[in-house]
Amino acid sequence: MTLDRVFEVRTEDKIDRSRFAVVLVSPESQENIGLVARAMKNTGFFDLRLTGISELNEDAFRTAVHSANILRSAKFYPTLQEAVATFNLVLASTARRREKFRVISLEEAIDIILRYPIETKIALVFGPERTGLSSKDLEMANFVYSIPQASSQPSYNLAAAVLLTLYSLFIRSAEVINPKEERPATRADQEELIQVVLRKLREAGFINAENEGHISNKVHDLFGRMALTDKDRKFLTAILTRIITHKPRL
Repeated sequence: MTLDRVFEVRTEDKIDRSRFAVVLVSPESQENIGLVARAMKNTGFFDLRLTGISELNEDAFRTAVHSANILRSAKFYPTLQEAVATFNLVLASTARRREKFRVISLEEAIDIILRYPIETKIALVFGPERTGLSSKDLEMANFVYSIPQASSQPSYNLAAAVLLTLYSLFIRSAEVINPKEERPATRADQEELIQVVLRKLREAGFINAENEGHISNKVHDLFGRMALTDKDRKFLTAILTRIITHKPRL
């Protein structure tokens, strides 16, 4: 991309950044949090949410060059579920291959974001530096994406992964948004439906102690990628809550 194109993106921006949040799950390095804030400031994003920690220290502010305002307004949550509850679409970054979740590329993730109307609230989730997001964390995401790299190791630094994601949004922010999908229900409402599905599967004997984790991951992945609207959610919830399991007559 030429510099002229970059300046064009900056002056003709069509992505409302107020609807985006960067969510860091249990970050281990305060310095990395500061670098994330700097990456957000560079690309025009400002809503930073953190789970697993309750405060920031001077190490974060030292690396957040000209970005201290983002750290001062950062929000803290006990769990990822609470951090993303009010968002319509949640995208999670992973550096590892996931057998229980479909993983798309960063480019595909940006394509998906641009398919939804501008009022869609979107959370971008990043995991701890050493371990990445757990399977339980990924259950809170609609889509799981990976950033291409030359080799599987070492993986991108946390701040680098955030910067690459936000920069990809930044350089495509001048594109005309032509929604092809309706705005999904909030993540909290989507999760409510998923829990109804899981409960019905337990009642039917499809889920047991041995396979519960695996089935839960698969159901979350399937329904997450469907990104159900509020109308869809209400319709399916009404159906599922009326299903009664009958034993077949002999």
